[in-house]
Amino acid sequence: MKLRKLLSVKSKSPSWFINLAIGNVHDPTTLDHIVFGIASNNKSWPRRKEYVKLWWKPDHMRGCVFLDSMVEEANSYNDSSSLPPVCISEDTSRFRYTFRNGLRSAIRVARVVFETVALNHSDVRWFVFGDDDTVFLPENLVKTLSKYDHELWYYIGSNSEIYEQNRQFGFEMAFGGGGFAISYPLAKVLARVFDACIERYPHLYGSDSRIYSCLAELGVGLTHEPGFHQFDIRGDSFGLLTSHPLAPLSAMIVGLGWTFSVSWGYAVEVYSNHVFLPDILPVQQTFRQWKRGDGLARVYTFNTREPHPELCRRPTIFFLDHASSGRDRITSLYKKSFANCSNDMAPPRKLEEIKVYSQKLDLSDKQLRAPRRQCCDVLPPSSGEVMELAIRECKEEERIYMH
Repeated sequence: MKLRKLLSVKSKSPSWFINLAIGNVHDPTTLDHIVFGIASNNKSWPRRKEYVKLWWKPDHMRGCVFLDSMVEEANSYNDSSSLPPVCISEDTSRFRYTFRNGLRSAIRVARVVFETVALNHSDVRWFVFGDDDTVFLPENLVKTLSKYDHELWYYIGSNSEIYEQNRQFGFEMAFGGGGFAISYPLAKVLARVFDACIERYPHLYGSDSRIYSCLAELGVGLTHEPGFHQFDIRGDSFGLLTSHPLAPLSAMIVGLGWTFSVSWGYAVEVYSNHVFLPDILPVQQTFRQWKRGDGLARVYTFNTREPHPELCRRPTIFFLDHASSGRDRITSLYKKSFANCSNDMAPPRKLEEIKVYSQKLDLSDKQLRAPRRQCCDVLPPSSGEVMELAIRECKEEERIYMH
């Protein structure tokens, strides 16, 4: 199943934090402190609710999916236990919309912010918004939001991978397809002024621009959080999913004359030669831009590299098959996906499986604010077809380079 948008950040929530300005000691932020507002419509919801089922946890999550009108199966018995409740958006016909050839549904979608706050849930720290094809990783979301003081005014998100999209709509605007978060005190104030604010912006195209504009009027800018991914790309997203941002649970090692690149929980790539780390960090361009065109439409907001033109010079790829968890250790098994070179039987291509061992990480608030990549070791082989790697924190002066 192809998922267009996702949020992938790393690890669990710190045990507590202290607001020194006020002297309050807060309990850990949990999913119970987050309320979700999901924008959908009666045409897309019957299909895209399957995406929401992947991440929604009914016993721990609160919020609503907002539709323009009720669909027959919206609250069917089989779905009610695995999906958020459905809310019908309020009438927006009183608001002007003047963007030529645009969709006035942008007003309804923008007001999901207002209507989610109006649900009046108690003990809320964060409101999180996304589309019906946004896939959240709940535990990672909680950990990420725990870095921030929920009693302050925060507007957290990220923008598009395409330069032209950001130039057109704003580098300081959170793109809603990747999801964004607003702290409780800011959301309450925003809701009070929202309708009066969007009256001033009938000329804007989309919902995100309206939300951004109203937050800008309140003097609040975007806090960029790279864990929110818009995914404005088409085709094979492998290169983006295996890229190595400065975040935990991505590891590199050079050993045995090979280079291992571990995108923990997704894939392992094995190069049959030594590769300098700076040469492997740019994103493999296995995909194409969201909109066809030349010039800026083809420019990404990150460095890219073309896959090697010779198939036999490309890495051998192993995809995650399954993972298991013990008391203090996680074991993940990666199996070779396919042989992309039939006339090369160099040692890496003889491998069939790679086992990766890692300690359970409980990163502190400071480690999340100043992230560092993980290191890994090649363990003594148990057979010629299985390789074992151990991910760990890098030592203080340890470097990843060709020895």
